[in-house]
Amino acid sequence: MASSDRNNKFLLELVRQPGNNTCADCGVPEPDWASYTLGIFVCLNCSGIHRNLPDISKVKSIRLDTWDDALVQVMREGGNSAAKAIYEKRVPAFFYRPQQSDCFVLKDQWIRAKYERREFTGENQCFLPSYCSDQFELTLWKKGKNKRQFLKRIFLLSRKDFTLRYFIKEDSKLPKAVISMKDLNAVFQPEKINHAHGLQISFANGKRMRNLFVYHETGQVIVSLFNAIRATRLEYLQRKHPTLRDIDLIPQIMGCCLKEGYMEKTGPTQREPFKKRWFTLCSMNRKLLYFKNPLDASELGAVFIGTESHSYAAAESSRPSSRGGRWHCGVTLQTPDREFVFMCEQQQEQKEWLEAFRKVIAQPMTPEDYANEANMTRGK
Repeated sequence: MASSDRNNKFLLELVRQPGNNTCADCGVPEPDWASYTLGIFVCLNCSGIHRNLPDISKVKSIRLDTWDDALVQVMREGGNSAAKAIYEKRVPAFFYRPQQSDCFVLKDQWIRAKYERREFTGENQCFLPSYCSDQFELTLWKKGKNKRQFLKRIFLLSRKDFTLRYFIKEDSKLPKAVISMKDLNAVFQPEKINHAHGLQISFANGKRMRNLFVYHETGQVIVSLFNAIRATRLEYLQRKHPTLRDIDLIPQIMGCCLKEGYMEKTGPTQREPFKKRWFTLCSMNRKLLYFKNPLDASELGAVFIGTESHSYAAAESSRPSSRGGRWHCGVTLQTPDREFVFMCEQQQEQKEWLEAFRKVIAQPMTPEDYANEANMTRGK
């Protein structure tokens, strides 16, 4: 028992060392599990994925399980930094590395790519994942126009002309849509789409954004598509901005959704009845989009959000009783042309929306942002 206590104490000291003090796979601080076959420290969630790879990774709790001297020696000789030098030796610049808040399929496929398929060790020079190919063709289930039905569609991603096409039938000669990489964005939305592998693809369609909601039954396939889109987007940006380094372009590949959810919205005179709408705020294009339903293909409207120096601001507000509506936690968004009034159901939602708005307002505007703002103003 004394030896076991000593070993657990040593592991707790080892996990506090730089490199070991965050999960080897998703970066969560203070991991309390370890794979003693790989010599890495991982968080509880990632340890569950490792349990699904019993031939490759065997895990124990560093606090609750018993560790013998031989296993402790494995952890002493290993560690997260040493493992990353092997298993992440050649991760492509465009490849998405999941974070703590990401969905299960992204974490699962990242871990499998590293340890099960060993895609990044450089061992197998003949191994060429589909996301590195010039063309990537696959069949996806895509949400149709009516109800919530999903229909099979053929998708073709091309790095040659930086497009994503999709076809109604296998023998279709003309695509239903040709999507440019210029404004394309992809983000996993398993809860919204109601499928563990649900992916939302958004792109500019005239002056509006268009959403495609798709999924594939196999996690590896949908994550490969996601990284293939990232690879194509990066190459597009490299040609568009030849003087910029990859480290500057990587954040521009995809835009994160800062906040999504329902709010109530009133009209421009602020005397119209409040209506419940689904809102999405993206940091990359600085737009607040609103829809009637979460799975709508196109938005009902959009609001550009600039900086404080250009008269944009967000603040709490109280709801005047004369305007009706069910919710009482108000948010005002001030723009140069109009004050928007929204109502949230809970104070926590109100707080999160305010934080998201203020985060966008604090970001400096790029030349492309100024062009987008001008285009939206001219379109009104």
